[in-house]
Amino acid sequence: MGLHHNLAHRFFCYRAAVRESATAAYDNLALDTRLMHSVHLASTHRPTDTRIFHKECASLREAGHRVTVVAPHDRHETIAGVRIHAVAPPADGKERLTRTLFRVYRAATTFPKSVVLHVHDAELLPWALLLKLQGYTVVYDMHEDTPRQMMYQHWIPEVLRPLVAEGMRGLEWLAARWFDALIVAEPVIGERFPDAHPVLVRNFPLRDELVPSEGQPYQGREALVAYVGTITRVRGIEELVSAMGMIRAEHNAFLELGGSFHPPELEAQVKRLEGWDRVRYHGWLDRPDVARILGFCRVGVVAFHPTERYLGNYPTKLFEYMAAGLPVVVSDFDQLKPFVEQHQCGLMVDPQDPIAIADAITWLLKHPEEAEAMGRRGREAVRTEYNWEREAVKLTSLYDHLGSRGGTA
Repeated sequence: MGLHHNLAHRFFCYRAAVRESATAAYDNLALDTRLMHSVHLASTHRPTDTRIFHKECASLREAGHRVTVVAPHDRHETIAGVRIHAVAPPADGKERLTRTLFRVYRAATTFPKSVVLHVHDAELLPWALLLKLQGYTVVYDMHEDTPRQMMYQHWIPEVLRPLVAEGMRGLEWLAARWFDALIVAEPVIGERFPDAHPVLVRNFPLRDELVPSEGQPYQGREALVAYVGTITRVRGIEELVSAMGMIRAEHNAFLELGGSFHPPELEAQVKRLEGWDRVRYHGWLDRPDVARILGFCRVGVVAFHPTERYLGNYPTKLFEYMAAGLPVVVSDFDQLKPFVEQHQCGLMVDPQDPIAIADAITWLLKHPEEAEAMGRRGREAVRTEYNWEREAVKLTSLYDHLGSRGGTA
């Protein structure tokens, strides 16, 4: 009995210490106690992920809510009033899907049940369902159509992908019926859950974040082409690099490439392509560096392949290029035509045809006045319509609704 009592005492002392660590940053904040404490749970995303931290957390904090992010990180810290509650980063993918998920769950249980647990990764759903059963208010934020995404994950054996996708579809079906709210980043995702009345909070850019504070006037820029984001085959990296090799030497054009290759071995394969000598690879970029690079470029490219994953998808980088005032070269998808054609902000191409991509880039480089006008129209469209500030109103309204149900922090 003495040993059991000692172990129980140590466990509850540990739990109390973790709870104190998670909330200590707020002790001296004069927040309206009628507002929510929003606790964002992530296992895959960085705690400073653009949508999670710079958009949603920042908007909720500005609205007066307490905000904490629980995610893999090297230390607890507070950034811009948002508390980062760190869990140990995983050593590899296997640990992420086991220990990291449990660490995020365990950290979540240290918060009082009056908080809103805002879940960002589908792999956390089994634990989130358990948290819901324990009495927490749970919101599931669907950044992407995860079952479709599972069909293209290189780390899942191809024969198992349909099974994993169906399992994820089932978990999301349960989440849509049991959780307190469902947020979707794109309309096509919400169509799967008509009875759940999902809240559409699109991942549009911050209105002024990517407006260049430095850089050059458009007409004086070098012939630089931008692609910034995750680098994969189905996002068109091979066609884009090949296109750069086809652009006539008179333009002296270079691709400013930022992001991480997935899978990692793709990098070596792409570097063997003709056209790589026209690429300046920067690796992963933080947001200020993205803004800086876009401020020197003349064209932004979004040439995703017509896979099930991207048909119906609104690529965030399209609107980011528009926000930066760049004319765009974009995949000729039906769902993207209203944005590009209505605002006359770019050219649409077959994303699997390097020659078509090269021709579109060349046309924009050869016609700088028309290209600059396209960029201005795209920038104005983001300023007035396709910006995060408009989407944030829907997010804060959802939290107002949750608060009216009595779940204040």
